[in-house]
Amino acid sequence: MLNALSEGYASIGLVPRLGTGVPFTARSTEFAQLRTALDRARGGTGTAVLVSGDAGVGKSRLLTEFTAEAEAAGVHVLLGRCVSVGEAGLPYLPFKEVVEQLRRLRPDLVDARPALSGLIGRTASTASRSGEENDLGQLQLFDAMFTVLAELSDDAPVVLAIEDLHWSDASSRDLLSFLISRLSGQRLLVVATYRSDDLHRQHPLRPLLAELVRLPAVERLDLAPFAPADALAFVESLADGGTDAELLADVAARSEGNAFFAEELVAASATGSAAGIPTALADVLLARVETLSQAAQRVAGAISVTGRRHVRHAAVRTVVDLPDDELDAALREALQHHILVTDDQGGYTFRHALLREAVYADLLPGERVRLHAAYARRIVELKQDELSGALAYHSLRSNDLPAALAASVKAADDAMRVGALAAELRHVEQALELWPAVDDAKAHAGIDELALTRKAAYVAGAAGHPERALAYAQAALVLGDHDPDPVTRADVRRQLTETLLATNRWTEAGQTIDDAWALVEPEPPSRTRAWVLALRARTRVGTEAELSRSSAEQAIADARASGSVSAESDALITLAFDDLRSGAVEDACALFEQARQNAIRVGAANVELRASFNLVTTRYEQGLLDDAVAIADAGVARAVELGVTWSMYGLELRWLGAMVHYAHGSWDEALAGASPPGEQVSDTITALLAASAAIIKVGRGRFAEAQRDLARIRQEWHRDSQIAQLSGVAGIEMAGWQGRHDDAVRFADEAIASMRKGDDDRWPLGSIRLAVLALGSLADVARRARLEHHAEAEAAAVAEGQRFGELARLTAQRGIPRTDQLGPEGLAWLARLDAEESRLAGGTDPAPWRAVVEAFGYGEVYPVALGRWRLAEALIATGDRDAATAELAAALETADRLGAEPLAAGVRDLARRAHLALPGAALPASGLLTPRELAVLELVARGYTNRKVGEELFISEKTVSVHLSRVMTKLGAASRTEAVSIAHQRGLLADAG
Repeated sequence: MLNALSEGYASIGLVPRLGTGVPFTARSTEFAQLRTALDRARGGTGTAVLVSGDAGVGKSRLLTEFTAEAEAAGVHVLLGRCVSVGEAGLPYLPFKEVVEQLRRLRPDLVDARPALSGLIGRTASTASRSGEENDLGQLQLFDAMFTVLAELSDDAPVVLAIEDLHWSDASSRDLLSFLISRLSGQRLLVVATYRSDDLHRQHPLRPLLAELVRLPAVERLDLAPFAPADALAFVESLADGGTDAELLADVAARSEGNAFFAEELVAASATGSAAGIPTALADVLLARVETLSQAAQRVAGAISVTGRRHVRHAAVRTVVDLPDDELDAALREALQHHILVTDDQGGYTFRHALLREAVYADLLPGERVRLHAAYARRIVELKQDELSGALAYHSLRSNDLPAALAASVKAADDAMRVGALAAELRHVEQALELWPAVDDAKAHAGIDELALTRKAAYVAGAAGHPERALAYAQAALVLGDHDPDPVTRADVRRQLTETLLATNRWTEAGQTIDDAWALVEPEPPSRTRAWVLALRARTRVGTEAELSRSSAEQAIADARASGSVSAESDALITLAFDDLRSGAVEDACALFEQARQNAIRVGAANVELRASFNLVTTRYEQGLLDDAVAIADAGVARAVELGVTWSMYGLELRWLGAMVHYAHGSWDEALAGASPPGEQVSDTITALLAASAAIIKVGRGRFAEAQRDLARIRQEWHRDSQIAQLSGVAGIEMAGWQGRHDDAVRFADEAIASMRKGDDDRWPLGSIRLAVLALGSLADVARRARLEHHAEAEAAAVAEGQRFGELARLTAQRGIPRTDQLGPEGLAWLARLDAEESRLAGGTDPAPWRAVVEAFGYGEVYPVALGRWRLAEALIATGDRDAATAELAAALETADRLGAEPLAAGVRDLARRAHLALPGAALPASGLLTPRELAVLELVARGYTNRKVGEELFISEKTVSVHLSRVMTKLGAASRTEAVSIAHQRGLLADAG
């Protein structure tokens, strides 16, 4: 049957349409979406569209058609392409292409910005870094790119297109995220394409996509395979007049709606080579390639080895042993058969990346080695430093391990200079893997194994992989102990201590730094000795105050004697905690600021961020939220600028900044700060950010998202007590809003137990908030039980609530605050504890809730609004309806501004039940029934008795009876049940009961 079909294909004229374009079919809807997005950009609303689809489904073709139309209409089109994994060592590659285009279009804009010129090799880079000190200019590059695009859009709308995002390197993803997150009033449209079928669970693009799709400027365009009718129409257009319906239908069906699959099936059948072709894509692609001459196949194989999408003619000529005329003929043949296409710079590329992959996979092992070796030799001859990543790749694939080792070390240095930490780590790790396989590795690498391992530990920590950093630091300890110099052995332990602190292993850190101190105690002052003392002081903060202080003071003396400003600054931060404990908060903040400024002066990034973190924490605990927000934002920006966003204190600033914005009432900024990282980082980082975001999602009623996030990170609670605390807050609040009060209690107990870590003497102050939230949920249970006259349920809820109340008070008494006493936030939660206990007992006194509003009035926006809601409830119960209306109106205004849908719904529901009119919250009306009658009927539909309805609506049982009689008369019903039935039939009841 297959042979018969193959002969049939040839007979109906299914041949490659050489020299013509592939037909553009059945994409009108998707094209219209892109046009609409461009229209918004023309109108000054920056927009981004993420185009996804399976490999070969037509993403590139859609983008090509769209950009061609846009360019014809006077739009500036900039196109960057990501490369396959073989060249993942080239950071920012798609944006390098964009900058080259920008330079041709507007050289003045590029030349005026050294960060952009440096990206394309137009200016020299002088960035350097040693040890933990870091001075990278990543933020300047990001800002320059965004500013140039914005300025260019002043002339004409701009379309920035990034293709094959699934191959993007971490640095490019970071830059893309930066650009899209800042879209607002620019005439800029960003379009990025990626393969959805390539995104396995651990794919580094997944977190970025999850972050981007939440941004208001971003929309998705999922390019689905052709429907059967469209697939058939596409194949018919490729057939160029063929009429055999059976054969056309066979091709369409086998393509499964994938345009590239269909095109390749048609092309492969042109010479009768379709016989026996399986449906697997690789085989279809290779069948197409096998129609070429041997010379053309050799050329295609040579180009496939580069891993790059564009290969210059000179490179091909170097590695392919053919006379120039034969090489030209082979290239021309591959171009005519649409295996290769040319770019506007005279380079060659495969028409589709999958085609390159298939060709590469079909090469014999010996062919691959030979071709990789040839490319490696060419790179060496070119002497271009930026190609060290490519040299490492080709050297490794050609089994030249010494060259691969040397190039990997060089590529790591190159990545460091442009702030590409992920690439730097990958190259360092590759060098370490190669080390045992290379004779005299130190001579080839230009660095010894201990230094390289310590570098891996540092870069892994800075790149957001603290567990990997710890593994490398432990490996360095083994290597370092072979060194006879005690200072070197101590310094290795100093680095290990820092990685242990980053993974919350304080006990081990203390033991390790004590071992380091034993080694350097007899030694004269030095930078290492100063740092050992500074860390010894840090590990004793809060546990051994005298030892901490004496070690810090000695560290400062050693640091000044040896000139280590960074160690002195770190010790100053630790000394500041003594001032905090004595109540001298401003003196402590002065020390934090002094340390920060000193660290900035010498480029000690980690020390600078530690100082900023403690400044934010202190101002937050003081209730100075404006100051805390400003310092947090500046600290996060500095972490980005220095390239250490996911280092220990870079992360601490990120999540704390999100929480400060949450408290401040800037929830959009909070969500942005807690957004997932755009690159693969440790589970701890991902979980901490997800827990931070979950609180905001719950506040906005995005319960399904929050539930998924909380379930996913539940197993990570042990990594950091903050993960457990933040998850607990989100989980309790969500369960309370949803009426799952048993789950709220369970969440509180589990989170508190996780934070205490089985230590009965451990009283983390965050437990106060968790206990109060759980008590509030139980107060709801007790209230409902009272309405239903369920005394046993009420007593049980009250008893459970009292347990949490006692726990909160014990924690306040026994917990150790950073300062000499609880700050405004802690006192505010104790005020809410009093109010929730009053509500638990059935009290209606407004005073405790007035105290809550006042206590949180230092700047905590959301708790104030929630307190006003509860205050209004108490005021209604006491008959002060005017005051209740004012409180509800204020609460609703805040809830609407924050997007706090559950709270807004609660406020509106209370206003409806109490028959209070709020601005912008019109009371429901049916036309036939009054709002009060409708409210009564809704509760009757839920099965409430007249008495229970009266308690819910704050009216007497007799008044309920009167309203219900009027409802039955208006509806012509003879009973309560019939009235509910008729109301449902007429659509008067929104709640089906």
